Amino acid sequence: MSEVNLDLTRAVEQIYPSREALQAVLASGRKLTIYHGVDPTGPHLHLGHATNLILLRRFQEAGHKIIFLIGDFTARIGDPTGKMSARQALSADEVRQNFITFRRQAAKVISFRGPNRATVVWNSRWLGRLRAAEILELMGKVTVQQMIERDMFQARRKNGKPIWLNEFLYPLLQGYDSVALEVDVEVGGNDQTFNMLMGRDLLRAYRGREKFVITTTLLVNSKTGGKLMNKSEGGLINLDDSPEVMYGKVMALPDEVIFSIAELCTLTPTATIADWRALHPRDAKMQVARAAVTLYASVTAAAKAEAAFVATFQKGGAPTEMSEVRAAAGERLGAVLIRAGAVSSQAEWRRLVLAGAAREVAGGIITDSHLTIGRPLELKIGKHRFWRVTIT
Repeated sequence: MSEVNLDLTRAVEQIYPSREALQAVLASGRKLTIYHGVDPTGPHLHLGHATNLILLRRFQEAGHKIIFLIGDFTARIGDPTGKMSARQALSADEVRQNFITFRRQAAKVISFRGPNRATVVWNSRWLGRLRAAEILELMGKVTVQQMIERDMFQARRKNGKPIWLNEFLYPLLQGYDSVALEVDVEVGGNDQTFNMLMGRDLLRAYRGREKFVITTTLLVNSKTGGKLMNKSEGGLINLDDSPEVMYGKVMALPDEVIFSIAELCTLTPTATIADWRALHPRDAKMQVARAAVTLYASVTAAAKAEAAFVATFQKGGAPTEMSEVRAAAGERLGAVLIRAGAVSSQAEWRRLVLAGAAREVAGGIITDSHLTIGRPLELKIGKHRFWRVTIT
C-alpha cells in the first residue's frame, strides 16, 4: 500500500468500523467503490471540500473507483447538521444553477478522464423516484429516539426551536444514496458522521453488506473554534477563484490556521510542512499560498500570482483581479460583504470601519458602517482583502 496514494492518517479522523478492517481489505488487493457527496446549496466548491477530494484522489491513484455525488435532491431539503434553525428551502432551478460548474471545480483535484475516470451522479435520479410505499419502508428502518438524540436536535428542543419532519428525513435520504450506489466506502467531514453512519446501517439493512465510513478533519480556527470556509466565519477560498485572488485570500488568513490549510488542502509532503513551521509567518504563508494555487491552477499560475502579490503590496497598490460581489443600488455595503463572505458579521464590519481598515482603493477611508451602495466600488478590507462591488 503506497503512502502517497493511500495515507489513512493524514486528514483522517476516524474510520468505521475500524482502520484495521479497512487496511485488511486494501491489503487483499480488492478494488473498492468510494464516494463523496456534496449538496449544491451554493455555486462554489471551496477549500473545505478539498480535504475530501484529496483523499478521493489518493484512492483513485491507487486504482479504486471514485463516485462524485451531487446532492441535487437533498440540497432542496438542506442538511440540518449543526443548524439551530431550518435552512431556507431551495428551488430546483436554484440547485441546478449552483451545481452547473461542480464537475469542473472537482476536476482540479480528481480526474474525470482516462481509464479509471471518476463518475458524477445526481441523487435526484433515485430519490426523486421513490414511491410513498418505499419512503414508508425507509422510515421504518430508524426510530424517532435515534433521530432525536442528535446534538443539534437536542439543542433546538432546549431552546424551543422547531424541528421539521423533512429535517428528520434528510439523514435517511442521504443514507439511501449508499443503498442506491452500493458503495464500499463513503468519505466526508466529521460533522457528517451521523448521516454517513445512517447510510452504513441502511446498506446493511437493504443489501446485507458492509460500508466503511471515513471521517475527515474539518478546517477549524484553533483560537476561535469556528469552522473555516463558510459564510458565517468569512474568508471563503473557492476552488474556482482566480490564482491571484486565491493567493491573496490565503495570505489574508490568520496565522494560526495556515498549517492546517497546508496539511488538509494541499499535496505538500508532511516533512516539508514541518520545515515551513520554522519560517517567519509571512514566509510560511507564501509557501502555503503557492502550494494551494499550484494544486488548483498550475505551477506557472502560482508563480505569476506570487509575483503579482509581492508587486502589489510592495507598491501599496491593488491587484488587477479581485473577489467580486453583485449588489443592488441602495443596499447596505456591510450586508453585501457579509453575504459574500468578505466579512463574518456586522460586528466585524463595524470594527473594521472604526479602525479605519476599510477603504476604497482609489478613494478614502470608509467611515460609515451603515453606508449604502450607490455606484460600483473597489475596496481594500484589512491588509490583504480586496473586493469589487458591481451594481446589478
